Amino acid sequence: MRNDSVFEPEIREAVRKIGARTFSFDRQIAVMAIVNRTPDSFHDRGATFGLAAAVTAVRAAVDEGADWVDIGGVPFGIHAGPVSAEEELDRVVALVAAARKVSDVVVSVDTYRPEVARQAIDAGADVINDTSGLYDARLADLVAATGVSLVITHSLAAPPRTPVLRPSYNDVVGDVAEFLRHRVELAISRGVLARQIIIDPGHDLNKNTFHSLELTRRLNEITSMGFPTLVATSNKDFIGETLDVPQHDRVEATIATLVICILQGARIVRVHDVKAAVAAVRITEAVLGWRKPAVARHNII
Repeated sequence: MRNDSVFEPEIREAVRKIGARTFSFDRQIAVMAIVNRTPDSFHDRGATFGLAAAVTAVRAAVDEGADWVDIGGVPFGIHAGPVSAEEELDRVVALVAAARKVSDVVVSVDTYRPEVARQAIDAGADVINDTSGLYDARLADLVAATGVSLVITHSLAAPPRTPVLRPSYNDVVGDVAEFLRHRVELAISRGVLARQIIIDPGHDLNKNTFHSLELTRRLNEITSMGFPTLVATSNKDFIGETLDVPQHDRVEATIATLVICILQGARIVRVHDVKAAVAAVRITEAVLGWRKPAVARHNII
């Protein structure tokens, strides 16, 4: 039975096996934890740059209920200077292998480089999270050949990590949707199956605060495309600017954006604060009738 109070998109092949986990994206939300091996990470400012610290963070995310761990070795922006493919490989491959030993959670790697993706998959990655939106189409060829899943994210930066000053759109949601449709078509033309594809509108990526707020407000126009939609709003600048709060005071507002996005059809949430996000997601699933309470005693026994 559909719930008229929430937008429930028709998702292509909603039941998906990703790595060792199976998700029913018609009635289930996956919580993706972020673990970055960068010295200038957007949120933790290098706290998980060391391999031991990064493995500890993976273990903590699993213990707090994450379904998925997203590993990155290169920040989206260019502010920290270039990162070679060799350096990126050194940062991510060992962590992927370690994460694979720790748990059967889904492991994704945030990269736009086919050579990094290839070795990450060999080390055990289940998903390639491409924030460049398939700038290098060879990435689609690799995904098609290996059978892993692919996140296609909206971005204007071409080549990747190129600054985009004062980004503008005719209609940010319509433009993002058109970009994603074209990139999905490109992936499918290179042999990627629909069941391998996930989309991400790219909150704050080459977008200002007004753009990200509008994407959140009209997210159903993205989720209606029929692919599981990932949202990455966690602690982002559009939240900080909207409330005028520093980065580490954005947890509550982040949770609000996650719930709003879920009610409009988002099915994967990428987060820094795993414990809080898991609690918010699970109660949202229960209210929507998708999940039974863990216990049921109040006024029953």
